[in-house]
Amino acid sequence: MSKVLMKGNEAIGEGAIRAGCRHFFGYPITPQSELPHYLAKRMPEVGGVFLQAESETSSINMVYGAAGAGFRTMTSSSSPGVSLMQEGISYLVGAELPCVVVNVMRGGPGLGNIAPAQSDYFQSVKGGGHGDYHMVVLAPASVQEIIDMMQVAFDLADKYRGPVMVLGDGILGQMMEPVELADEVTMPEMLAKPWAASGLKGREKTNVINSLYIVPEDCEELNKKLFAKYEIIAAEETRCEEYMLDDAEIVLTGFGTAARIAKSVVDKARAEGIKAGLIRPITLWPFPSEIYARAAENADKFLCVEMSMGQMIEDVKLAVNGKKPVHFYGRSGGMVPLAKDVLVQVKKLMAGGAE
Repeated sequence: MSKVLMKGNEAIGEGAIRAGCRHFFGYPITPQSELPHYLAKRMPEVGGVFLQAESETSSINMVYGAAGAGFRTMTSSSSPGVSLMQEGISYLVGAELPCVVVNVMRGGPGLGNIAPAQSDYFQSVKGGGHGDYHMVVLAPASVQEIIDMMQVAFDLADKYRGPVMVLGDGILGQMMEPVELADEVTMPEMLAKPWAASGLKGREKTNVINSLYIVPEDCEELNKKLFAKYEIIAAEETRCEEYMLDDAEIVLTGFGTAARIAKSVVDKARAEGIKAGLIRPITLWPFPSEIYARAAENADKFLCVEMSMGQMIEDVKLAVNGKKPVHFYGRSGGMVPLAKDVLVQVKKLMAGGAE
């Protein structure tokens, strides 16, 4: 093992390569442009394919083609670029094609700015595209976790035959941290894909990849099949971090960068005698609702910390189910919450003050 200093966007690319991805299609957009730049160099070194498409719409449809042929493939973009991909993502879900989509979020709405944000939560976990569907959504909080999570993302995509989103933000994409990497890059063992449109290969008929169901009954059966799969994913693949929850009177919660800030606030609050804890969802979908419900049995209140106007808080409130009050502190449009300001909010809440 070697320890190296890596930028988050580069770690996404290296993690994808080590997870067996050999096909990348994308389009540059700040703050994730270092990722395609990195893969433009690395993919040829490992015998892979890098192609800069003319648009995000093109890149997601190229992913559809490569995934349909049975290859591990991915794309990446930032907020408005991922909006352009939504139709293609829905097609990938409907055709049950595994792939990884990376979103390094920026300020919005509209073109917004290139500063970090988390306001694509709804877009990511509530569908985003048309139709009834879910994607597994993974939210790393460190550069090392990015490296490790890319392997998880590709494995889950193949296991459940569908797109997986890795959701970060501009801070995670741009920050540099030391990471541990195996000295050699080896192709991991991957699932066979007998469904792929990859030629006859001894079959009597070629496979056909499609998401068009003209007969309504057939389309309904697809939805039933997908939602049966989602129940299994929710039961077996939910992930989160619990920090100092055992005696917590106030539970902070957030994902990605906001969770890092909230965790530092928990430490500061504990140093001042406030019993604070943290829940950090690692899978935003499936959401770790049971952890929140269990924490609500003992904690007095919750504080959701987000880099948005409040999106994840809806799922937190659903999970707590009215047992305890859920408060909010957030900054939006590319502004980042400061630990000192969140700590002030914690003190107000513990003193019985208003939000």
